[in-house]
Amino acid sequence: MFSKRAYSVIIGIVLALALVLVGCSKAGNASGAGDGKAGTASLGKTRTVEEIKKAGTIKIGVFSDKAPFGYVDNKGNYAGYDIEYGNRIAKDLGVKVEYVPVEAASRVEFLETNKVDIILANFTVTPERAEKVDFANPYMKVSLGVVSPTDNQVKDPKDLKDRKVIIVKGTTADTYLSKNLPEVKAQKFEQYTEVTSALSDKRGDAWVTDNTEALAWAGNNPGFTTSIPSFGTPDTIAAAVAKGNANLKDWINNHLVTLGKENFFHKNYEKTLKPVYGTAVNPDELVVEGGVVTK
Repeated sequence: MFSKRAYSVIIGIVLALALVLVGCSKAGNASGAGDGKAGTASLGKTRTVEEIKKAGTIKIGVFSDKAPFGYVDNKGNYAGYDIEYGNRIAKDLGVKVEYVPVEAASRVEFLETNKVDIILANFTVTPERAEKVDFANPYMKVSLGVVSPTDNQVKDPKDLKDRKVIIVKGTTADTYLSKNLPEVKAQKFEQYTEVTSALSDKRGDAWVTDNTEALAWAGNNPGFTTSIPSFGTPDTIAAAVAKGNANLKDWINNHLVTLGKENFFHKNYEKTLKPVYGTAVNPDELVVEGGVVTK
């Protein structure tokens, strides 16, 4: 048996060790370590317009591999339709822009963890996404399309079930096929370059994606065609901010009105998309001015 003095010493040691462990646990949680989850201290915070101006930089999540919307050109610079819009946002805020590359499946997460202030990555508005992020008013219209080899075209969505279909994970194509054509067993990739490589290498018979992307890629790649130019429910593309950031969303919406008076997005189309689409697409079928879809 321990003496009363020895027992007191043991209890004191145990309590001291417990306090040390609690302190380590708290420190781990604060830095995102210790429990395998990101701690709040590492996540940053949702920023208002004034906070962005004060910081002097806005962080915008964009694609780096989806020409002509968001990509890195041969000089190492970001370019494309979404980039032109991002540049204008930064200019009118009076700040520098920091572009952060995102993948389709990570767009929501980058806003939820405040890694970026805005997502401008060809982000289609859907009810499911709107539960997790806040969308501003639209700046583009979109539907789904299908790219397939010119000599082996898929001309009816129902025929996709008999083909090797490829898609990008986390896109509206992914969601649409799961809900409306569950019999289609699509191979999913993380990046657009992986999908286009698979299509070029004949590892896939048909690529389901936004019709804006389908038309652009097929137009630049001989031997392929947008065999289904449009199907599914017509949707819109918009900037997205973190859920509850009404301050920044309102600024974007007011800014869209100003840009509409300048016909900004039609001019953007002429610069970035027309060289790709040529006369195959009427700009009014895709472009939205002032944040309002007119037809």
